[in-house]
Amino acid sequence: MTTRLYYTDPLTRSFDADVTACRPADARFEITLDQTAFYPTSGGQPFDTGRLGGRTVLDVLDGEDGEIRHVVDGPLDVGARVHGEIDWPRRFDHMQQHTGQHVLSAAFDRLLGVRTVSFHLGAETSTIDLAREVTAAEIERAAAEANRVVWESQPVRVRFVTEEEAAALPLRKEPVRTGPLRLVEVTDFDLSACGGTHVPDTGRIGIIAVAGWERFKGATRLSFVCGGRALRSYSGLRDVVAGVTRVLSVAPGEVAAAVERLQAELKSAGRELRRLQEEVAATRAADFRAEAEAIGRYRGVLRTLPGWDGAALKTLAAAVVSEPGFVVVLAGDGQPLPVVVARSADVALDVSAWMKQAIAALGGRGGGRPELAQGGLGSSAERALAFAREKLQ
Repeated sequence: MTTRLYYTDPLTRSFDADVTACRPADARFEITLDQTAFYPTSGGQPFDTGRLGGRTVLDVLDGEDGEIRHVVDGPLDVGARVHGEIDWPRRFDHMQQHTGQHVLSAAFDRLLGVRTVSFHLGAETSTIDLAREVTAAEIERAAAEANRVVWESQPVRVRFVTEEEAAALPLRKEPVRTGPLRLVEVTDFDLSACGGTHVPDTGRIGIIAVAGWERFKGATRLSFVCGGRALRSYSGLRDVVAGVTRVLSVAPGEVAAAVERLQAELKSAGRELRRLQEEVAATRAADFRAEAEAIGRYRGVLRTLPGWDGAALKTLAAAVVSEPGFVVVLAGDGQPLPVVVARSADVALDVSAWMKQAIAALGGRGGGRPELAQGGLGSSAERALAFAREKLQ
């Protein structure tokens, strides 16, 4: 079995060890050592990276036989004494997030009686799944309590106990493993069985910031960031808010009201645009009908209208076919190409079937009813209208 140095001293950044095995694994090699400070993926915490004997550590695996396998980009000689260097910023980040999770989960448990079902430490944010839905007010209470413990800089201690000893202790969560257990204790606040790496005191977490939450499987999934991640998150949010306030010429506290005002103005402008489009459609529809061309049995209106979107094309097409005897194919511009096809009520043509043919031939997607269909085609307007003339003959 590999001696796990991170179990007793997670602050170890470098170490020396003997290579006990080197096995090829595709284009990589799996190295086992007599001891290691590299943490393997386990318990929701990702593996460590770094350098080992001059090789790059690409992955760290926890074997069922108790050996830790270091996946590296080149072989190492069995029996050789090698030097290992942990990617410390990555490790310390993981320690901040993992200890922060213990404190946050304990706050929900102690204040609200809400247990943490699972934990995932992601590359940008971490998540905990809580056992029930929680309110915004409850989340604020738990976060405030968690940060109180952070700022008190409580010691975080590790100890090993037997299964029998663990059964008599007030663990926050029932352990899933049997046999000897490694316990992580936040003084006067939390006691949990855990094999992960943690900071030696809660002060090094820095801060615990809830980034968001959502309903998940009838309960709550909560995302959070700690320490350096919280600082980067704040910096990103600051830059976004600064950009928005600059564009809107308002103070940060006035952003919400300014956005609501813009939304109201946009809705009003949208209504006015639709009214104007209907007026234009009525005028242009009469012109298009007068200029209709004979296509097979139909009087066809096949036009390209640059700058018109699907909604405007639909309004115009409906106006053209409000009188009997017409088939209309209107195309805008852009990719995918907005196309609307419609026919008058007295015309025996299923335009939704035509749209399916166009999609099959030109690419894109769309659909509709026998009298009107629309979509976005993967072709130019010229090619779409040429296809229409060919198929409508």
